[in-house]
Amino acid sequence: MTAPDWAARRYWMGSCLFLLGTWIASGSCLPAWSAEPPRPLKVLLITGGCCHDYKTQKDLLKDGLEARAHVVVDQVHSDDASTAPKLAIFGNPDYARGYDVVIHDECAAKISDPAIIAGVLAPHRAGIPGVNLHCAAHCYRIGPPTQPAALGSERAMWFEYLGLQSSGHGPKLPIPVETIAAEHPILHGLGWQSWTTGNEELYNNIQIYPTATPLQRGSQVVTRRGTEQRTEAVVTWVNDYRGTRVFSTTLGHYNETVADDRYLDLVTRGLLWACGKLNDEYLKPQSEGGK
Repeated sequence: MTAPDWAARRYWMGSCLFLLGTWIASGSCLPAWSAEPPRPLKVLLITGGCCHDYKTQKDLLKDGLEARAHVVVDQVHSDDASTAPKLAIFGNPDYARGYDVVIHDECAAKISDPAIIAGVLAPHRAGIPGVNLHCAAHCYRIGPPTQPAALGSERAMWFEYLGLQSSGHGPKLPIPVETIAAEHPILHGLGWQSWTTGNEELYNNIQIYPTATPLQRGSQVVTRRGTEQRTEAVVTWVNDYRGTRVFSTTLGHYNETVADDRYLDLVTRGLLWACGKLNDEYLKPQSEGGK
């Protein structure tokens, strides 16, 4: 090969390599699989019991969560509207096998059998994260609900999992919600730091256990006998339950609250945080419903 031929070939090869490098840098030749979504988290949503429109809310939650995150929500629902609903999970400590997280949205205040409660807690004791909405805070109570349950006692089984003990709620009035832990990952990217709900129920705080971290506080002002009385309570928090992450909010009585984008954003981020997946990989783009 003559010197001019070799010089021409080197020039041609150099040009090709330069163009190839430019193409790679632009991302044009990235393999198609790099943009594929992650494996969806498997979510078990439990609904049923007293005092709420669970038939509607279960679908609001399923649709809202699936629109915002890479999750698939399966439902265990009962139309039993009593305070002791016959939920299919009772008596089956393996009810959450194969799931990444369980959402408790049931209202079962009169279920007080320690064996049943231990069965409900079994997946969480085994390390499956939990999310608890509204009346889940008033479930599985043993003994007088207004008396503080001591850590380690049988009465405290469910409260220790939640991280907070509540016994009742105030009137159905709007609740101004104030963020008190703005740097927590759940709230840091939420997009709002305060919100006034429509009519809701403000659940009281009998006690907050040392494993819990309050995130948001709510308040109501009620006039009694001409005197205004202000009540405050933690309404959103996280808990370390034996090394397992748990997210809870007592908001969510009415369908209007559950359907609100702010509520669904909050629950989505709480769920992903509990699973250790609060990141751009699992949050869907805003155009798909995520925030």
